[in-house]
Amino acid sequence: MAEASPALRKPVFTKVSELRPGTNGLSLNVKVISTKMVMQRGGGGRPSGPQARQMRIAECLVGDETGIIIFTARNDQVDLMKEGKIVTLRNAKIDMYKGSMRLAVDRWGRVEVSEEAADITVKEDNNLSLIEYELVSVEA
Repeated sequence: MAEASPALRKPVFTKVSELRPGTNGLSLNVKVISTKMVMQRGGGGRPSGPQARQMRIAECLVGDETGIIIFTARNDQVDLMKEGKIVTLRNAKIDMYKGSMRLAVDRWGRVEVSEEAADITVKEDNNLSLIEYELVSVEA
């Protein structure tokens, strides 16, 4: 008898306002507000090796009807993050950068441009990347 494959769980979509430091495995539908290339290097005329690969990083302001946050797009993800596009982020996580939250998708996640999603009216006055968190050590 064939083994039953595990049932795929339907992703539970999170709203931007629900994001918290240290969370991962998130699915979100967000609209790209702006994209700013912050680093671009490699990819040409170098010998092979770890440095030969092109590396691109862009900071993209994304949001939904509950708020906005900076999404750090890497390499191929940069090409998908065009202003005005609705993207689905799967298995996203929160990285902390200088005390503030950044949304990211690593190699275990996916960034997809969503064709069928309705337009999102973004709440731009709730920027979660502007909230500074303080690292508090908990004494046992």
